[in-house]
Amino acid sequence: MLSLERLRILHAIDTYGSVSAAADVLSVTTSAVSQQMAKLERETGQSLLARNGRGVRLTDAGRLLSGHAERILSLVELAHADLEAHRGAAVGELRAGAFPTAVRGLFPEALRELRRAHPQLRTVVHELEPQDQLARLTRGDIDLAIVLDWYNKPLSLPGGLAKAPLLDDIVDVALPAGHRLEDRELIDLVELADEDWIAWPDGGFCHEWLLFTLRGKGIEPRIAHHAEEHATVLALVAAGLGVAVMPRLGRDPMPAGVRITPVRHTMRRHVYAVWRADADRRPAIRAAVDALRRSAGDHPR
Repeated sequence: MLSLERLRILHAIDTYGSVSAAADVLSVTTSAVSQQMAKLERETGQSLLARNGRGVRLTDAGRLLSGHAERILSLVELAHADLEAHRGAAVGELRAGAFPTAVRGLFPEALRELRRAHPQLRTVVHELEPQDQLARLTRGDIDLAIVLDWYNKPLSLPGGLAKAPLLDDIVDVALPAGHRLEDRELIDLVELADEDWIAWPDGGFCHEWLLFTLRGKGIEPRIAHHAEEHATVLALVAAGLGVAVMPRLGRDPMPAGVRITPVRHTMRRHVYAVWRADADRRPAIRAAVDALRRSAGDHPR
């Protein structure tokens, strides 16, 4: 009998193009992937991978089995969804991922509502960056992801996923008190061309968006500091160490020494709930998305 987990690994190699990429997505070592593929080849009696330079490629048999694996994994997910839908109630465990400000800004109220309305549903939240969420969602480690993209830089979603918009989150500029522009009602980004910037950690999706946006305005930003959490960014701004873009979701409380000013050409990030399309009929997912939408409705615009 074919191992479901080994089929999942084969399909990951096919989807992501290499053993190392599949290992990263599945959070296992490359040696573990290779061992499982060797066992799968013994189970099938056929070679599934072949050397291709320094990497590997799927053989004809490997591609054939990967196609079946995709359908098998989809059917397993559909079976779980149908069983839950047959019960007609949001029960069991729902594993959700969300980026930090969504955890802070959306989940407390949504989780409180879910606990009250669906006492047999246990929701577990993991704070994760969007790309990490999508990888975990695709391989089945989480059931629901709360991700974001930007008005001028969309996030590419893998196939087989469904999504629902939650809110558009407006992004302002945070200035230190006493800044020359602190009394302005609106700011143009070009007016901040010579400022030191406090940015998200290097290499992340939001950091890349900031560079992309500022360079689109002809600004080559001087990144003075990198910080993940809003509270840390605002503390650095309050100390006069730079300026920062600051989304409204999960922003409060605002420390003394910081002035928040809207941007003339409004910047927005779009926040979505994403789940595997095969799980579309799960009552737990529907209940969670509805609760998150109601929580998002209370978010200041």
